[in-house]
Amino acid sequence: MRLYVIFRYVGFVILLNSFFLLISTLISFFYHESSFYPLLYSTIITILFGVFPIIFVPSIDDITYTEGLLIVVGAWILSVFIGTIPYVMWGGEFSFTNAIFESVSGYTTTGSTILNQIESLPLGILFWRASTHWIGGMGIIVFVLSVMPSLGSAGLVLYRSEMSPTALRQFKMRSRDAVRIILWVYVGLTTIETILLMFAGMNLFDAVTHAFSTVATGGFSTKNASVAAFHSLSIEIIIMVFMLLSGMNFALLFAAVTGRFKEVKASSVLKYYVGANIVVILLVALNIWGHNYHTFWQSLRYSAFQVLSVGTSTGFANADSSVWPPFAQMALVLMTLQCASAGSTSGGIKVDRIVVFLKAIAREIKQNLHPNAIINIIMDGKKLEEDLVYSAILYIVIYVVIVAVAGLLVSAMGVDMVSAYSGAAATMGNVGPGLGFLGSLENYSSLPAAAKWVYSLTMLLGRLEIYGLIIFFLPSTWKRKA
Repeated sequence: MRLYVIFRYVGFVILLNSFFLLISTLISFFYHESSFYPLLYSTIITILFGVFPIIFVPSIDDITYTEGLLIVVGAWILSVFIGTIPYVMWGGEFSFTNAIFESVSGYTTTGSTILNQIESLPLGILFWRASTHWIGGMGIIVFVLSVMPSLGSAGLVLYRSEMSPTALRQFKMRSRDAVRIILWVYVGLTTIETILLMFAGMNLFDAVTHAFSTVATGGFSTKNASVAAFHSLSIEIIIMVFMLLSGMNFALLFAAVTGRFKEVKASSVLKYYVGANIVVILLVALNIWGHNYHTFWQSLRYSAFQVLSVGTSTGFANADSSVWPPFAQMALVLMTLQCASAGSTSGGIKVDRIVVFLKAIAREIKQNLHPNAIINIIMDGKKLEEDLVYSAILYIVIYVVIVAVAGLLVSAMGVDMVSAYSGAAATMGNVGPGLGFLGSLENYSSLPAAAKWVYSLTMLLGRLEIYGLIIFFLPSTWKRKA
């Protein structure tokens, strides 16, 4: 394995982080904040670590798929440690464990936080916190490819290493075109939402940071009470719309914008995604109507926001769902496991795999009724290969097992079962809020330190879709020849 190749390309990622750190530093300087020097030192350290491998390692285009995978996972892990530096230097609630947790949560767009007093943080730290969402939401390597399209054939390998197989099936185009589409949709959604939130009453800073979090389906807010702090129906509606859009496959969003509506109408995944959210919103609204809220429209408002929030793995909150009836809470947990579409910024199992899973169940039932029949699984008018069906089902099984094991480990640390398992599901799905004392208006600060490390691992496993992180730590991977 050519380590120098890995160091060179990870250097580009480090420099990308330094750019957002520099902006955070300038914000802190402008407002004369105590975070200025921690952010300045963090920026200098990050620039130096990013520049050295780029200067001393020559440009190499012929990287292997294994090297590409190691670059991608290595970039994510190193970014997490970079994100930790300004937190630790600034201090406050950020012990090393808390800083790691907050950084992992930011880059993986989970939105779980250990902070009790978010509103006491300097604006520079708050902007950096939101920036980790925006960097991680698009995908760290995809982000680098979008600003450095000259990486040649290496870019193709890196793109295929970053994107999950499920997402790659949706982007049936050259990697350069796919990256361009992702960039334009991502930036476009962020810009439009920022403008709309300002019209709805947010100031520029809150509008930008909440747009970063929404489009990245992250959930970090500048307020202790999340979106509930604004007490604004118009703000909630805007965020709901953009959560729903950000959970859609970006290739389909681009097709809709460019007038190719046939592709949008033909998508069975999109139909299931929208339909599932509508059904669950209505069921939850009926369940909390009369129990938590007096009118149906009030129930619908809070149900729609909370369901879309967890169903897209965003994690914002406009109500305390931990006091809702058991049915409503279980519905939220199921949406936490499923989440949104592949090719979006969402986490979770992804609705694409759920659709394949349901079609596989339907085929099995038909096969039992007609043992001699040859029954194929058809998706959007095309036959699915058996290896794709198998990989989707296997992924779901492994995913659920990891959630179960993580929940078991955390419950062994003295955390109650509801909080432990919902926290495992929420962090694995990059959703954020769980149930119990990890509810939508609570945080993860009271967890034991070991539990925070377990959940940090599940956040990374969920964002890297399990296999990448496992392969990275296999000794045999590093012994392979380039």
